[in-house]
Amino acid sequence: MARSHSIAIIGAGVSGLGIGWRLAQAGCHVCVFDRGQAGRGASWAAAGMLAANAEAEPGEEALLGLTLASQKMWPGFTRELEQASGQDIGYLESGTLVAATNRDELEQLRFTFEYQRGLGLAVEWLNGVEARRREPYLRSGIPGAIWAPTDHQVDNRKLAEALKAAYLAAGGGLYEGCAVTGLDLTGGRVTGVQTGDKTHKADSVVLAAGSWSRDLPGLPPLALPPVRPVKGQMLSLRMNQADPVVKGVLWAPKIYLVPRADGRLIVGATVEEKGYDPHLTAGGVLALLDAAWRAIPAIEELPIEEMWVGYRPTSRDDAPILGTSGVDGLLVATGHHRNGILLAPITAEAIAREILTGQPLPEATPFTLERFRQALPAAG
Repeated sequence: MARSHSIAIIGAGVSGLGIGWRLAQAGCHVCVFDRGQAGRGASWAAAGMLAANAEAEPGEEALLGLTLASQKMWPGFTRELEQASGQDIGYLESGTLVAATNRDELEQLRFTFEYQRGLGLAVEWLNGVEARRREPYLRSGIPGAIWAPTDHQVDNRKLAEALKAAYLAAGGGLYEGCAVTGLDLTGGRVTGVQTGDKTHKADSVVLAAGSWSRDLPGLPPLALPPVRPVKGQMLSLRMNQADPVVKGVLWAPKIYLVPRADGRLIVGATVEEKGYDPHLTAGGVLALLDAAWRAIPAIEELPIEEMWVGYRPTSRDDAPILGTSGVDGLLVATGHHRNGILLAPITAEAIAREILTGQPLPEATPFTLERFRQALPAAG
């Protein structure tokens, strides 16, 4: 493809903005459309963990190759993005600690550790004393923990703002508060997008609308991504920066705690199959605070600063959907579930490469829509 060609991207989260930035850097004419404000959907609601090692679970071996590859891209991606945007994105190499709070949890954690170590992942086993050296406010009697020294974090909200700035600085066009109401189709090929009564022509269209990707009017059945929203309630607490109760990213049963450099402590997140229910609930907030308190009792003294709801874009197998859609001119980047921030660099690289060269990124090839079609039973 000639690099002067035009690209329309539906969705201005970190995926859409990252793809747009890479394509604008390459000289393409790019327009990103979002029905709301850029970066204020699932990207804004996330916690920003970059935990490919600590989050590795049985059955996700194929996904692990993608998450590890993206995690390795983060240091260079950070430097380039901060230079292009002139903004700090809060990338902190703080490591991740996964703690058990009792003996039953310890057995499960030991199983997880042996599985991760068997894959050659960068994890270490700590006894309770060693874990409390890293996190002094952990509950007394913590029996053990996994330490993942190469799993870090980024401030997802700063990331979204920086991607927006870098994308605009590279010459990209951004249409906020502008819902895409349909696709422009010519002879079975996608040739642009429609916003109300306007048609925006494009040589390629990228569907990166998160959990709303399936809801695009007029999307050909062949290209319908099997994604749904998985609701998550979250909150943030305000720590004493001189003596933070959590120093690095901390996982414990049913909870994660992510400290920010400005003293915020992100606490998340519930996992609820409730569609687009926008409500914070007493039960959801209670579950978060109770699980956090069981790991770090000192959180009970911290002020609550903010509470919010987000919608993870989740595919049928919890893995992202990246690449060609089966409809000429339309590519897909959605379904990232809990890994949207972690996978931002490789998502941008994979989709931009496919548009610019016609060649898929090897790590992304298992994650096209085609895998769901292959899983359908044969007719007859």
